[in-house]
Amino acid sequence: MNYARTALLLAGLTGLFLAVGYMIAGEGGMLIALAIAFGMNIFAYWNSDKMVLRMYGAQQVDERSAPQLVGLVAQLARRADMPMPKVFIMENDQPNAFATGRNPENASVAATTGLIRTLSQEEIAGVMAHELAHVKNRDTLIMTITATLAGALSMLASFAMFFGSNRNSPLGFVGVLAVAILAPLGAMLVQMAISRAREYEADRIGAEICGKPLWLVSALTKLERGAATFDNGAAERNPATAHMFIVNPLHAHAADKLFSTHPSTTNRVQKLREMAGASGPWD
Repeated sequence: MNYARTALLLAGLTGLFLAVGYMIAGEGGMLIALAIAFGMNIFAYWNSDKMVLRMYGAQQVDERSAPQLVGLVAQLARRADMPMPKVFIMENDQPNAFATGRNPENASVAATTGLIRTLSQEEIAGVMAHELAHVKNRDTLIMTITATLAGALSMLASFAMFFGSNRNSPLGFVGVLAVAILAPLGAMLVQMAISRAREYEADRIGAEICGKPLWLVSALTKLERGAATFDNGAAERNPATAHMFIVNPLHAHAADKLFSTHPSTTNRVQKLREMAGASGPWD
């Protein structure tokens, strides 16, 4: 299922690249856009995880530099019967986390310093289990490709405005203006196309991995407050990556809720509480 979703996403993004290229420079522009889209797809598959980690200044840690966090992730990975991912820490006051990587054998999980300072060890376990669930479900591949290519769409729109149209453009200035407006909207829609249901599924499987749904409930509540309190400058500058985080890192702009890629935290908490009630007296 995840492979099918990835293929559909890549096909949709390729089609959008073609349309934008055609509007800018006709058939020649469409062919150039096709070549760019193909190259970006290949590049994103192999390198987008490294790009996202570098974008957020994430530093890899080990048993000596962050023994509690690395030991916790290792324990959860064993419980999930999956390879140990690389562990990264991001210097950021906003409590948040994400996972990335093209498959479980080449995965990474990253947590902010704000998360480590704010959450208890049990709550951190809930968050890391959620991220491992994304890795196990192979959601990380589609998330990293989406982050890279959605950003590329916005860049292409900027190029359209900067270079303008040429005589091969079927719509001239009107076409360029349409590209400048619609391509960023298309990038937002790509983020929204990453089904919100994957977050519910990662919550469910993450709760099973850590064994305590209410740990994640408590963590989500704190993360929601923290994301509303602290800016995440890197995320605000790169909104195409917002869908990768466990809670929406954006809060500086009114449009964030309109184009949110995350389900309501209240709904997520409710589902986890129902899961806890159905499974036993979790605490």
